Amino acid sequence: MKLKITALPDERPVKITVEIPAGVHRDLLIYAELIASQSSQEVVDPGRLMVAMARRFMGADRTFLKLKSRSTEPSLNKQSTRSSN
Repeated sequence: MKLKITALPDERPVKITVEIPAGVHRDLLIYAELIASQSSQEVVDPGRLMVAMARRFMGADRTFLKLKSRSTEPSLNKQSTRSSN
């Protein structure tokens, strides 16, 4: 079987702090270990994995993508640009 997320790009981060349930954290650790076992990467930090998962989720949300492309609010477009660099 192949995981949906297989490699994580190396990008300049923007630091945020979130709290997640312990069970979600355990699952993220397991997922990170599975990625490492199926690729040549080392086990990644769960925070980086969450970014890849959020990006994939938002990239698959057609309504979000449509509304994002229609957005004329500068603060949203500026935030979006900053996050992707």
